[in-house]
Amino acid sequence: MEKMEQGLPSIPVKRYFTIGEVAELCGVKPHVLRYWEQEFTQLRPMKRRGNRRYYQHHEVLMIRRIRDLLYDQGFTISGARNKLQEMVHADRERRRGSDAGAGFGDDEGAARPHEPAAPAPDATATAPVNGFASSPAWTGRGDILHLQQLRRELREIRELLSPTPY
Repeated sequence: MEKMEQGLPSIPVKRYFTIGEVAELCGVKPHVLRYWEQEFTQLRPMKRRGNRRYYQHHEVLMIRRIRDLLYDQGFTISGARNKLQEMVHADRERRRGSDAGAGFGDDEGAARPHEPAAPAPDATATAPVNGFASSPAWTGRGDILHLQQLRRELREIRELLSPTPY
């Protein structure tokens, strides 16, 4: 994966990226990103007003992985799609093994990757601000589910950043 990062700028620490920013970060044109959305079901940026796309950090990493498979390793779209599914499946299996003794409970009811988490039924009416509860007091199960989701996302990012043998 080292080869993939050569020549690409580092990804800034921020929550959302526009399609133009992602195009620059990944070395592809915006129309290519829109096409890849149709071809790779795992790639689902959030869409807001006027169908503007906003990508999260894990999606930028996935786009870089797709770019590496297509441009550097010579996969076809179909081959890259299959390889990406294999890699996601392998990552999931690895995480299942490492989550077994983690002590945070099971993943039942947790959000799937790339899908927003549903609000916890016992969450307070206070809306989160920048991902943090505006109240200093913990709300209970909602906070635990949020922490579990953050933990899974951080593991996913760590695995995406770690070199994977091809």
